[in-house]
Amino acid sequence: MKPNSVDYTVTAWPAFSREIEGTLAVHAQFVVHGNVHDQYAVPAPASPDLPGHVRQLPCHLLPMKEVLWERLRLSGYACLITFDPVAGFDVFPPDDDAARQAAERLLPGVLGTRPRWEQMRAHLAAITGAPPPGRNATEGALDSRATTPCVRAALLIDLASRISATPASLTVQEHEFFLYCLKAAELAVPVSGGGRRPFRLFNPVIWLVDKEHDLPGWFTNGSERVRDVAVPKPMLDVRGSAAANLAYEVFRVQEDLHRLPADHPDNHRVKAFADSTDGLTLRAMEEISTLAQDRGLSFAEITDAIRIYKLGVDENPWRRAVMRRQIQDGQEMIQKRVLGQPRAVNRTLDILKRAALGLSGAQAPSAVNRPRGVIFFAGPTGVGKTELAKSVAGLLFGDQNAYLRFDMSEFAAEQAVDRLTGAPPGYVGYDQGGELTTAVRERPFQVVLFDEIEKAHPRLMDRFLQILEDGRLTDGHGETTHFSECVLIFTSNLGVVHHDEHTKEPVLLVDPSDGPEELEKRVLAAIRDHFRLKLGRPELLNRFGDNIVVFDFIDERTAIQIFDLQLGNIGTRLAYEHRLRLELSDQARAQLLEQCIADPLNGGRGIGNALEANLINPLARALFDREETADGVVVVDSIGRDANRIATLQLRFRPGSAPA
Repeated sequence: MKPNSVDYTVTAWPAFSREIEGTLAVHAQFVVHGNVHDQYAVPAPASPDLPGHVRQLPCHLLPMKEVLWERLRLSGYACLITFDPVAGFDVFPPDDDAARQAAERLLPGVLGTRPRWEQMRAHLAAITGAPPPGRNATEGALDSRATTPCVRAALLIDLASRISATPASLTVQEHEFFLYCLKAAELAVPVSGGGRRPFRLFNPVIWLVDKEHDLPGWFTNGSERVRDVAVPKPMLDVRGSAAANLAYEVFRVQEDLHRLPADHPDNHRVKAFADSTDGLTLRAMEEISTLAQDRGLSFAEITDAIRIYKLGVDENPWRRAVMRRQIQDGQEMIQKRVLGQPRAVNRTLDILKRAALGLSGAQAPSAVNRPRGVIFFAGPTGVGKTELAKSVAGLLFGDQNAYLRFDMSEFAAEQAVDRLTGAPPGYVGYDQGGELTTAVRERPFQVVLFDEIEKAHPRLMDRFLQILEDGRLTDGHGETTHFSECVLIFTSNLGVVHHDEHTKEPVLLVDPSDGPEELEKRVLAAIRDHFRLKLGRPELLNRFGDNIVVFDFIDERTAIQIFDLQLGNIGTRLAYEHRLRLELSDQARAQLLEQCIADPLNGGRGIGNALEANLINPLARALFDREETADGVVVVDSIGRDANRIATLQLRFRPGSAPA
């Protein structure tokens, strides 16, 4: 093997199987929980039927029953008896006559039946050697010759999480059953056998459960003879072995990956397959491979199959040639909508170009599951942060409705955090699902805006960290939502204003006269202090990285542009709704402009508010009291104030042609 090649070979059996095998002499029952219905990577023997020069697959993928049976068989067990609440009793391997005969010796006439609770206790006694129900005997008085099982066997109880609807509130029959199982663990009798372990081992009862607490707590913790065994989701090295295995078996890759350099394209694809399936099972990786075959996708297109499997979406907008053109042409379009922020617009477009090329976070060892793009807009209020977020949605997906906004001031209370992912089981709102997770599952390609992030409860930061790092969230129903195709935008006013602790009044921290460099320096320092010192979340700040875009105050020239733009919008609406053309005299325009740009701290939003107070409101009063007439011109000659300091207009109407 070349020094820079990759070794995918699995050399050890899964840890849970080795843990069970290694403690059969001391534990009579095992509660196996977690990823119990997956496939598991085990060492593979050499085979002459493999493609190319490959003589041994990196691994075999086996289900739980086969993994357990292979380890039990080597320890001298004659059979693995299986039970689940649907199918009842069976034997594994099902086509092994010797195993079936051994099971029949232990449980005559039981295979293929689905017994009642009291019968189950008797069968448990026959397998484990514990006294049968109703026998009055203590452990010290047991006759081991009479109770020792005649065959070394194991009992696997599948779907054990579904035996009881509520483990904390058992029925009488369920309580008696689990109580007997606990007693059986204490009174079980080990069995001598052959194989490589001739000494005495227990005939174990192996419970497969989804979660550790799906069985009564007093049962799982009530005996030293009952052992908890966790089965985690596959780690990266195991997924890498499975990916290489599927490359050979499903996609028929001809090269021996062990002999190829690590930077060979096929090794890159194996690594991308493993990286992109973080949090998924090996069974899911098999299903992705099947999906790829069904769609006619090659191994080079495996990431497309992963996206379809996760999101259920065939089309990938990020791959469209038109998206590149939209981003290339977007600078002019966005700068017409977001005035006076050329630096912010240029930096945002750079981030979007990285996202479109799939290069966001490319410097990290693995960034394939993270969101397509992450942007943090910071700076004064009313300078275009939200407008730029809307423009990004329109630019990328051709639709401003591909834009989801959350006002973080609504998530200041701790209990409000569950609105994003849904309440956990048993809590109010569980059936409603999460606002964020549901929306992203319905529309996986979109811009998600978290407005004024500093106002959110600190507990919410853990959710953001999971999204930014892993690109996914699990909701209250246990469903996973993937954010790998989203652009996430956070906005903040940190470093611009803060509220006095005593008076609660806002205090300005920067001044419009500060230059852009000084403003950016102060804002970035405030953001760092907020995440590092106040929240104690420096890791979240690191996930934002260099994607913090600081907006400048709008200058007078930009303010006039915004004023003219919004004044034009008013004229357009007046023409559309009332067939009237709006005209302002030079005096009226100068008066109105002075009112609108008097306070630069409020930005473009302040200009809009001033237009509403000084023009729209008095104009609406005049039009409301006037009889409707078709077509014409409304001329504003001047703007004044009445005794209550409310804006008034001196205006006149004259006939004219209908607005175009």
